[in-house]
Amino acid sequence: MKRAIRVGIDVGGTHTKAVAIDNDTFEIVGIGSVKTTHDDPLGVSAGVVQAFEKCLKDNGIAPEEVTFIAHSTTQATNALLEGDVAVTGVVGMGNSFLAKRQVAIDDIVLDETGKHRIKTHNRYLSLKKYDRNAAKRTIEELVGAGAEVIVASQAFGVDDNLEEQEVAEIGKEMGLEVSQASDISKMYGLSKRTRTAVINASILPKMFETADSTESSVRQAGINVPLMIMRGDGGVMDINEMRKRPVLTMLSGPAASTVGALMYLKASNAVFFEVGGTSTDIGVIKNGRPMIDYSVVGGHKTLISSLDVHVSGVAGGSMVRADRNSVVAAGPRSAHIAKLPYVAFTPPEEIVDPKVVRIQPLENDPDDYIAIECANGKRYAITVTCAANSLGLVKEGDYSYGYPESCNKAIGALAADLGMSLEACATQIMDKASDVVIKVINLLADKHKVERSQISLVGGGGGATALLPYTAKRMGLGYDIAKHAEVISSIGVALAMVRDVVERVIPNPSPQDLEDIRNEAIQSATKSGASPETIEVQMEIDAQTNKVRAIATGSTEVRTTDLSAKVDEAEALKLVAKSMQVPEDKVHLIEENDYFFCFGTMKNDHQEMRIIDKKGFIKVQRGDAEAKKTTVGGIRNIVDTYWEDLAVYKSDIKLAPDIYLCIGAKVIDYTGMLELSQLHMVMDTELMQHGGKEEVIVVGARNNL
Repeated sequence: MKRAIRVGIDVGGTHTKAVAIDNDTFEIVGIGSVKTTHDDPLGVSAGVVQAFEKCLKDNGIAPEEVTFIAHSTTQATNALLEGDVAVTGVVGMGNSFLAKRQVAIDDIVLDETGKHRIKTHNRYLSLKKYDRNAAKRTIEELVGAGAEVIVASQAFGVDDNLEEQEVAEIGKEMGLEVSQASDISKMYGLSKRTRTAVINASILPKMFETADSTESSVRQAGINVPLMIMRGDGGVMDINEMRKRPVLTMLSGPAASTVGALMYLKASNAVFFEVGGTSTDIGVIKNGRPMIDYSVVGGHKTLISSLDVHVSGVAGGSMVRADRNSVVAAGPRSAHIAKLPYVAFTPPEEIVDPKVVRIQPLENDPDDYIAIECANGKRYAITVTCAANSLGLVKEGDYSYGYPESCNKAIGALAADLGMSLEACATQIMDKASDVVIKVINLLADKHKVERSQISLVGGGGGATALLPYTAKRMGLGYDIAKHAEVISSIGVALAMVRDVVERVIPNPSPQDLEDIRNEAIQSATKSGASPETIEVQMEIDAQTNKVRAIATGSTEVRTTDLSAKVDEAEALKLVAKSMQVPEDKVHLIEENDYFFCFGTMKNDHQEMRIIDKKGFIKVQRGDAEAKKTTVGGIRNIVDTYWEDLAVYKSDIKLAPDIYLCIGAKVIDYTGMLELSQLHMVMDTELMQHGGKEEVIVVGARNNL
């Protein structure tokens, strides 16, 4: 019987890693890793193909077994960081002076020095005087001024984009790539929408080159399924859709690791670390969903949704900085950048007569980075990994495990230089490193209103064991290190779902408005490569901003087998007890249906709850919640009761409860609703798809933050 294999490829700063996963069992059946090909004429796409081919060849996987292939890409991010962008001409259109001002986009500065920027040229067409000839003359003027790609941006183009479409047609007839602002985002906000389209257009030539070479190589390898590309919001899209909206791939690398934690580790409420050699990506998973925000480019918020992942300049390879009395910092410069080997991975016989030297790894760096110079004349870096090995925090067999004896010799020399004990010196290094990530964890927890009692830390990446357990201990939190931590990003790419988002500003949306945006999201996800039968839509309304969002997710194929073995009540209870950090006999079953268990335990007069599905995934965890089973027809009565009974009053503020529905095989999250009438309306768009007698579990959770 032929296997069905999913292949995910992640492009990292140092290595590009491909992972093959059995589609039926979730088991890893192959790994292929190569050095990232930054200097290849084809750029990092050459490494994508090399890692893919190595994974298949080394593990006996036939090309015809591959049913899904996707890769993350650093190309969009790198193009912007390095200024490898096209000069962009903007055709702005509208009927007012305000519109004219809003579509006039200045050069977009891409770095702190101002050296790298997207060069822009602007022309404005009054829609009252618009015709095809005027549009063509305007494009010709922009090309004459040096524009290499074009943006068409029209006031209220999200409602009527006929002129945008015509400008795009004319540009393509002239052999130019054109980005329509209304294709990139359906949000109002003309200047922000136009700026986002400029960023998208500026990277089109670079991304086309990469896409064409990667797809060609994959086809030559005998793979005939669509090539999918990771998006920055944690989903994937077909490569042909990427050619239209490459800007959506920004930050797809950090997104991949968070998706890996979510899918492979069954994380529900967690702060996820991917600890590399140079930096640590930190993101939040709340109630089974990664948290999303708009990306910032050139100091401006765009309309590009991506996972809210913070990149922290400390990791396993971070070098130590010290004055004459104490350790002052860990990072941000890494041993890789300084081109020094880690002490931790150097045999003890080479660490002879170690002496402390203070160095400046790169021009403009501080000159207090610590290196060790030995009798052989070679220099080595003391890193966070070295301190963790010295303190015995990394166990034999871990990816970060090295030579503790070497670490003790080198850190002992630094300790003597600073006038302290070896243990105190290594502890100071770990404290300085964990200080950096603790600050980010607290920031993200506050921003996304994650209940502190519900947080656990989950680690991936090669340096996870060096940093995560120490950080968790200092914060008094539980933690888990991912199995196959060093390839968690590639796992995330392999398991990612097709995703598309449609969002609009609609004051007082009607049921028809919600149904329209829902259908548009389904169509968008289908274009991005999802099989229509697999698509599910999450509807959200932000009453404060009048923003309506439809998030559509689906698979590239209709699954004929379950992705995970089922757990029984006893196994589910065991998983929940571990999550709640209580004995199993303190956990009770509240409700159950064909797909879910709801378990609770009493803590401080509150019923802490977990919703766990029968595959063993904890979908929701809340510190104070109730659940009740009913039918679709009985939902409204229970929701109305919860809305009043579970509300929290603080001063003059009423904090409405969060509502969840366990319906069919999914949990629908209605958190953040401010008005009961809006909640009814959004629920109704989903419930229309279900029969009145279908069984549902309704969950209400107090907001005690």
